Order: sequence, then structure tokens, then C-alpha cells
Amino acid sequence: MEDMKDIQWFPGHMAKTRRMIQKSLPLVDAVAELLDARLPLSSRNPEFDRLTRRKPRLVILNKADMADPALTQQWVEYYQKRGAAVITADSKSGKGVKSFAPALRRLLAPQLAQYAAKGMKGRPIRVMILGIPNVGKSSLINRLAGGKRAKAEDRAGVTRTQQWIKVEGGVELLDTPGVLWPKLEDQEVACRLAFTGAVRDEILDTEALASRLLVFLHRQYPKALEERYRIAPDAAYTTGFDLLELLAKNRGMLLAGGVPNTERAAIALIDEFRAVKLGRITLERPGEQSQNGADHGEKTTDPSDGTV
Repeated sequence: MEDMKDIQWFPGHMAKTRRMIQKSLPLVDAVAELLDARLPLSSRNPEFDRLTRRKPRLVILNKADMADPALTQQWVEYYQKRGAAVITADSKSGKGVKSFAPALRRLLAPQLAQYAAKGMKGRPIRVMILGIPNVGKSSLINRLAGGKRAKAEDRAGVTRTQQWIKVEGGVELLDTPGVLWPKLEDQEVACRLAFTGAVRDEILDTEALASRLLVFLHRQYPKALEERYRIAPDAAYTTGFDLLELLAKNRGMLLAGGVPNTERAAIALIDEFRAVKLGRITLERPGEQSQNGADHGEKTTDPSDGTV
């Protein structure tokens, strides 16, 4: 893929969020971790396992409406095999959201039975919601709460403070700001996050990012490129920037003298990818290399301790 300046982003409020998570953990029965269904491993903050210790965890593959459905099913099976409770959801349309409370009750059945035995049958289930920026936490919470209870915007880092929110099914949610990890050491992971908007666009080299995305799409989703940008599956190229120039030419994005306007083409590509105008696309598959070099299919944690 294209060379580009390393992507790093760790604003000061994210360090504060880590301390907030650790302080509030004793208040909750379980952790609900939202992942982006388009990148179900790269959108996992590896620090969450350490921060949340042995709390039971529900994995929510959100934005499933934007992801390749066949690969989403593979990822559901991947996390289930690792001992996780998993649901899929589309927080914008509300699809799958109603399965949230029942999934929590199944996950916490032993604890709920203990509460009932102690005369605490009506005790609310308290859950901490975790996720990286722009994974859809606020939209999901708003759906669960039946209205605009949490601020939702399509840009990273909007939620900055904790909020307790009552939702249907006897559940109380503790919302937390989206938090990335201190160092994005694997630049493949960093780029996948950037493709989806989890990293602020202001710090990115848009043309280099678009070039990387085009190489991936040409390899994994060639039909999408052909249908949207008339880039043939057998198109010859040496670098992703060659594909970006071809996209600009095919779209008539030209500067004086017929020079391809690659900056405009890059912005268009990234915007249209995020708007699902290229179709439902998943950026990673079980069995590929993870950010720590381990195979996605390799079991690296003990599901009995609440981590996945």
C-alpha cells in the first residue's frame, strides 16, 4: 500500500477517559463493547481487556447495515467461538437493537439469579458502554432510550463526559467517551480506522489514504470499483496513486491542462465509501493478521475471564 505519514491520535481527554473507566467499573454488572462491523478487530481498543478485567462482556457489531453480510456472519461466529456474547445492530435504523436487553439477561443469568435469591429481583442491570470514536455509541443509546438522550454526531470524539441513561428492559447504561489507544503501532489498523472516520480527517493525508483504500478495494471488491468508477478489475497500476488518478480521469475531475485532480477524487472516494455508495464493504476478515501480529483466528485470551 501507499507510504504515508504514521497516523497517531491520543488527545488528552482520552487519558482522562481511561481513569474514568477504571473508577466506574465497580458500579456496573457488565460491559457492552461496540465494534464497527466493517472492522471488527481493528475497532477493538486492546486496552479494554486490561481496563475491564473480568467483567462479563457483550460484543455488539454495530453498523452491520454498512458491512458485507457474509463476513459479518463470519465475525459473529469468530467471537462466539471465543466465548463472547454477540449481537449485530444498525443503530441508525434500529435493526437488532431490541436484542440488546435479552442478550444481557442471558449473559448475566447467574448473577440475576443470585440477586433474585437475595430479594433483589427488580434490581436494574447496570452496563458500561465502551467503544472507540465514531463507532455509533450515541446513536445506539438514543435508540435504546427511545429518543435523543446522548449527543450523536458523525465525527470522532463528540461524547466527552459520563452519562447514566435508563433504557427499556430494566437496564441502566453508563456512557463513556470514545477512546483510542495511546499508540497506533500497526499502520494497517490505523488506516482502516481512518477509512471509517474513527480518526479525525484533519490529521490525515487524504490522497495517501484514498490510494490505500483503492488498492484494498481493487483486490477485494473489484466489482464495486468497476460499477462506481469504471475502474476495470484488470486495470494495470503500480501504486494506489495510479488508481486515484484513473478515478479522477473517469469522473472528469481535472485541473487545467487535463491534470487529474487527485485531491478532489480522494475526498470523493472516502466520502462515498463512508456513505455506503460503493456497497456493503468489510475491511478485514477472520484469519488475517491482527494489530499485535497474531492471527485473527488464534485464541489469545481466556473467555472465562470476561475478555475476548
